Amino acid sequence: MAVGNINELPENILLELFTHVPARQLLLRCRLVCSLWRDLIDLVTLWKRKCLREGFITEDWDQPVADWKVFYFLRSLRRNLLHNPCAEEGFEFWSLDVNGGDEWKVEDLSKDQRKEFPNDQVKKYFVTSYYTCLKSQVVDLKAEGYWEELMDTTRPDIEVKDWFAARPDCGSKYQLCVQLLSSAHAPLGTFQPDPAMIQQKSDAKWREVSHTFSNYPPGVRYIWFQHGGVDTHYWAGWYGPRVTNSSITIGPPLP
Repeated sequence: MAVGNINELPENILLELFTHVPARQLLLRCRLVCSLWRDLIDLVTLWKRKCLREGFITEDWDQPVADWKVFYFLRSLRRNLLHNPCAEEGFEFWSLDVNGGDEWKVEDLSKDQRKEFPNDQVKKYFVTSYYTCLKSQVVDLKAEGYWEELMDTTRPDIEVKDWFAARPDCGSKYQLCVQLLSSAHAPLGTFQPDPAMIQQKSDAKWREVSHTFSNYPPGVRYIWFQHGGVDTHYWAGWYGPRVTNSSITIGPPLP
């Protein structure tokens, strides 16, 4: 029998059609068409199907999800919010807050260093000098797609990671500070571990530092990330800590 109106299709078919429509269009346009479409678009089934179709979950997913619609958007937005984390674009996107000694420099990972680093896609790093070097980046959450209601109501986990290493022939000090900021740039949460002091003749291995912000107050609009350090022997050149592969991600990780 011919169908004269799309709403005469079985609901399961309509749901399948909606899985192919971009999520924002579903909410901003399709949901306003009629009460049937509104009710279908609000179904948990639709957003779970969209998550499965996009690869955000697996067929055997058994973890509890409080809100599948929010879960879908958080998964679709998830990426590293820091730009140029591995120095591929020089110092683009970074603010050089303190540029002491012989100043910040970008160097290539040697062949041996690439074997040691856990991510084989990383080929460069930033390196500090004999007076303090600090650089920072501010993430504008709204500009990155995280609207205010999503951040204030859901308050998804915000995970911060950084990688650093010393040189084997020189001692150094590495430091990191990350702050969650309000619209007025007032701090609403801070992660600032004690500086890492690395002795001369260390193993020079790459080390990861990480932190997850959870249950922070509403009102977070920006994230400020700053790291760097100094060599502790004050040698001319670039003997301070090396940093690379920094990241800020929001929401649940991919399976």
